[in-house]
Amino acid sequence: MLNAERLRSDRAPLQLDANLLDRESPVPLWFQIAECLRTVIETEQLKPGDRLDNEVDLSERFRVSRPTVRQAIQALVQKGLVVRQRGVGTIVANRRINRPVALTSLFDDLWAAERQPTTKVLDIEERVADFDTAEKLAIGVGDPVLWLQRLRFAEGLPLALMHNTIPLEVLAEPLTSEALESDGLYRLLRAQGVRFHTANQVVGARTATRQETALLGCSRSATMLVMFRTAWDPTGRTIEFGSHSYLASRYSFQISLSLK
Repeated sequence: MLNAERLRSDRAPLQLDANLLDRESPVPLWFQIAECLRTVIETEQLKPGDRLDNEVDLSERFRVSRPTVRQAIQALVQKGLVVRQRGVGTIVANRRINRPVALTSLFDDLWAAERQPTTKVLDIEERVADFDTAEKLAIGVGDPVLWLQRLRFAEGLPLALMHNTIPLEVLAEPLTSEALESDGLYRLLRAQGVRFHTANQVVGARTATRQETALLGCSRSATMLVMFRTAWDPTGRTIEFGSHSYLASRYSFQISLSLK
């Protein structure tokens, strides 16, 4: 087994050398080296945009051949942890959330990807539907709705600002800030007996607003992916309308296509 203890101290100086490798282990040396590099990346001793040492330097550090180092780096490339740039070298990649376009919640997708989702509820209040809201939810003007504003994090980093509007008649019981900060909206609705059937989703892009800049810690020139979704139950009743914005540097949509 490789000696990982030296890699675990928070933001300690990089310690990558041959002493980390167990040459008696049946685990291939290239895999042990890849695990060492993965650890320093995931503990942020190497940050997105940082450059790895070149193959010659790493082979000298670990006292292995260049092909062994090259195989280790290629394993990191395949995991999306690093990218090779011509004329620059091997760079630590930005970790992006690659989310399939499906009738699922962001919380569930992050949880399934082991990206440690957390939520901060910024606002939750009952309102009466104005004309625009009534049109989106297919309800009457003045009907009661629940309006939510939440900030979603992945692995402690702010990822998305989410606004959702739900007709109050959909809810069997009130939603609380405590519940929304410990679980996903769709899970909570399903637990109340709400059944999701279909949805219409529109995805676009724009620069960050002043509010997004403050909450997501990005610049005003940052690119945001925006998603608008309306969901219905099997009877055709509108369940919710969502307006979400995601930092494009940390997030992408995945769409599967097939020929008819």
